[in-house]
Amino acid sequence: MIERMRGSTPVEAGIVSRAMAAAAALARELHLGVDDAVVLHNSNRLALHLLPCGVLARVAPVGQEVAALEVEFALRLGETASPVAALEPGVEPRVYERDGFAVTLWTYYEVVRPELGFPGAYAGVLRRLHAGMRSVEIATPHFLDRAAEAERLVMHRDETPALAETDRHLLLSTLQSARDQIRSRGAAEQLLHGEPHPGNLLSTRDGLLFIDFETCCRGPIEFDVAHVPEEVSTRYPGIDQVLLAECRRLVLAMVAAWRWDIRDEFPDGHQHGRDILSLLRQGPPWPALGALTAE
Repeated sequence: MIERMRGSTPVEAGIVSRAMAAAAALARELHLGVDDAVVLHNSNRLALHLLPCGVLARVAPVGQEVAALEVEFALRLGETASPVAALEPGVEPRVYERDGFAVTLWTYYEVVRPELGFPGAYAGVLRRLHAGMRSVEIATPHFLDRAAEAERLVMHRDETPALAETDRHLLLSTLQSARDQIRSRGAAEQLLHGEPHPGNLLSTRDGLLFIDFETCCRGPIEFDVAHVPEEVSTRYPGIDQVLLAECRRLVLAMVAAWRWDIRDEFPDGHQHGRDILSLLRQGPPWPALGALTAE
């Protein structure tokens, strides 16, 4: 799965074994049967499948506040019957600390092949997620705060040294003009997933479920819809198509900016950034980000 469109530094190899040992020891203390731990994903945190108990553990060095936020989201959205991955029901739902690591324990879902009518189902669960989020009050950043972060990154040449000046100018002008156009629409805002692209949606026997709420923010629903494939967005009713186009343009520029961050760990990041810059130069219609993540 793609955990974030913004590249993140994988947990160092020397730390992985310690993190696995900490998660396994914690699980045993909680009376979960653990003989083995399989790494499912390694980005800024580890996703481990604990066996034979079949629990998913997410592990990161202590100090990453996002773990507590994700637990809160899972609990609050679970109360609304929203289509989200659940915490492990057999233990207390909280962030555990063990040997310098923050550990959260989740239900492990076996991924199955999506059923026919997947685009419509995808749009349907995104609508359900948005409906559930409208009843939840949690402090989150504004989506334009993330755009401002990308703009700052582009403005600082020491943080994006490989970015050509013509490309730097293109990204800055795009970020600024898309932001202004979005503000001019005056759309209603609510809590959002932030990155509900295909990499953050699981097809399970329990249906389609969203994961990874570390990018939650507040903004118009069009910002979320900008992350899904075209065939999904056309099935989401009531969308402001002008606003959706500007959100797609903004998201493309943000992702392109991240690809030039000197700290970025996205595979073939510079090539990915160049591909998006070419799309921005070509002009509208802007492709949905979901189409790029699926490639």
